[in-house]
Amino acid sequence: MITRVALILALAVPPLTIQGAPGQSPCPVAVPARTTCGFLEVPERRDAPGKTIRVGYAVRVSMAKDRKPDPVVYMSGGPGSASMQLTGFLGQMFPDRDVVTVEQRGSRYSEPSLGCPETAQALLGQLREPVADVAAAAVRCRDRLRQQGVDLRGYQTKEIAADVVALRRELGYSSWNLFGVSYSTRVMLDAAAADPQGVRSVVLDSFLPEQAGWYDDFDANLVATMARLGVRDRFEAVVARLNAAPARVPTVDPLAGRRFTARMTGDDLATILAEALQDSEVTALTPVMVTALVEGRDELLRPLADAAGEGLVSHEFGLYHAVQCQDEVPFNKFTTKARLFTMKGDKAVCDAWKLPASRPVNATTKAPVYVLAGQYDPTTPARTARPAAEALPNARFEEFPGTAHAVFLANACARRKMAEFVATPTTAPAPTAVPSASPAASPGAAPVSSPGAAAADSDPCLQAPAPVPDLHVTAAPYQISRSPWLAAPFGLYALVSLIQLVTGALKGRSPAAFGGLSGVAFTGLIAQSVAALAGTNETALAAGIPATAVLYTWIAAASTVLTAAALRHDRRWPQVAATVISSGFLVWWCVWCL
Repeated sequence: MITRVALILALAVPPLTIQGAPGQSPCPVAVPARTTCGFLEVPERRDAPGKTIRVGYAVRVSMAKDRKPDPVVYMSGGPGSASMQLTGFLGQMFPDRDVVTVEQRGSRYSEPSLGCPETAQALLGQLREPVADVAAAAVRCRDRLRQQGVDLRGYQTKEIAADVVALRRELGYSSWNLFGVSYSTRVMLDAAAADPQGVRSVVLDSFLPEQAGWYDDFDANLVATMARLGVRDRFEAVVARLNAAPARVPTVDPLAGRRFTARMTGDDLATILAEALQDSEVTALTPVMVTALVEGRDELLRPLADAAGEGLVSHEFGLYHAVQCQDEVPFNKFTTKARLFTMKGDKAVCDAWKLPASRPVNATTKAPVYVLAGQYDPTTPARTARPAAEALPNARFEEFPGTAHAVFLANACARRKMAEFVATPTTAPAPTAVPSASPAASPGAAPVSSPGAAAADSDPCLQAPAPVPDLHVTAAPYQISRSPWLAAPFGLYALVSLIQLVTGALKGRSPAAFGGLSGVAFTGLIAQSVAALAGTNETALAAGIPATAVLYTWIAAASTVLTAAALRHDRRWPQVAATVISSGFLVWWCVWCL
C-alpha cells in the first residue's frame, strides 16, 4: 500500500516530514480522496508498560494551493463515539488544512474495541418488565474483556489525551490545532496542557469542564433547558402523568433485532428526551411534542423509544463505562434523586467494576481557545461552559441561539467562525452576545432585548433560526418512514387520479377530468408541503405534518365528489374503481393519517 509520504509527493503538495510513519490500513468507513488510515501503537497503561494497543486514525491531505502546515485534529465525544466518519465533513470545514481524525482507545475503530453488548442490552432492559439487572450484565462484560486480556484501568481520559500527543509526534507535525466536542473537550484540553509546544489553537465545542458534575447537574440542566424552551410546567406534567400510569410503547430492540413493548414512565421519558435534545432539530420540535404529550398523544413516544434503542449501538459501552467509572462517577455526589435510568445504570456498572478513581487534571493552556455552546444544550450548558472558558488565560466564548449540543454539526455559521478562528487564532473578535429569550420563548421566538443584543443583531451567526412550521400532530409520517408500504394508499390514489385526469380530458368528461385534477393537485400539494418541512426540519415528521395539509383535505373531498358524480355518465368498471379508490383514500386520510 502506498505510504502517506509517497501520496503527498505524488499529489505535489507541500511535503510533510513523518518521523517513523505508522502502519497503514484500509479505512473502515467511507472517507474522501487523499485520505489514509492507520493505527498508532501505544501502551495500554503508561504507568505499567508492557502490553500495547492500537489507536485508529485517519489523515485527509489538503489539496489547497495555500495549504497550511498545521492540521486540525478532531476527536468525537461520548465517551466511546467514533470519529473517522466525519473526516470528509471536517475536510470541507477546513479545506486549506490537513484533517486528522483520531479515535479514542477502545472505540469502534481502535484495537481492541471495547464493545459491551451485555450492558447495552441491560440498559435497554430498563424499559422492559421485569427490569434487567445492569450490574450482573456489567460483571459479564468485565469478565469477558478480562479473558481477552483487557485492563480497563488503561481506558481513561489522561491516557486518551496522551495518545493525541503521541500521534502528533508520530505523524511529524510540529504543531496542530485541537478540536474536541463534548467529552473530548476534556481530552483536548488535557492534550494541550501536556504538549504546549505542539498546540497552535484549541476549539472546544460543547465544553465539558473537569469541575462540572455531569451526573449531579444533569437533571437540573434538563429542567433548565425545558424552561428556556417555555415548556417546563408542561414537561413536568407529562412526567408526573406517565410516572402514575406508564405508557406501553411498541419499539424495536436493535441489538436483538426483535420488536417488544416498552414500559415508559415519566422518568424514562426524561432520560430519553435528555439524550434526544442534543440534536438541534429535536430541540426545535420539543415544544410541539411536549404539548401533544400533555394532551395524551402518546403515539409520539414511539420515535423517542426507537431513538433510545438506536443510541445504544452508537457507543462502545465498555470504553464508555471505563472512562465514566474512573473519571466522572467518583467525582459526583449523587445526592439528588436519580430519575434518569442511565444515571442509575452507570452507577450500577461502576459499583460492579470497582475501578480506581483517576484524579482530575484541571488542565489549562496558554494557547488560544475558542469555546462554543448551544443555547438549548441540556448536557454541556453555557452556564458551566462560560465560567470555565473565562478561567482559561486566552479563551473566547460564544453561545449560539436555537442550537443544542455539538454546535458544529447543526450551525453553518458556527462552522465558519471555527474556521476563521483556526485561521487567525490570535485575532480578538468583536464582542457578541446571544439575546436572552423570554421564559415562554420557543426556538425561533423573538428575543427580549438584553445587554449585548445589539451586537448579536449585527451578527447573522447569532440570529435564532426559523421556527418549525405549525404542525398537525400525527404519527402517520413516522410510521410510514419505518414501514414504507403504509403509504401505498397515497401512491394508488395519486396514480388513479392522474389516469382519471388524462382519460377524462381526452374523452371530454368534465366531472371525471376535474375529479382527477383535484386528486393530482391534492397529492402534489401534500408532497410539496411535506418536502418543504423535511427541508426545514426533517425530524419534525416524527411528530406530524404541516398544518396546511389539513386544509388540503377539502381538495381531496372535492375530488371524491366529482369522481362519484362522473358515475352518472359512465358506470363502467374503471370509473367505479376510481370512485371506490377515491372514497377509500379519503377515509384512510381522515381516519389514519389525520
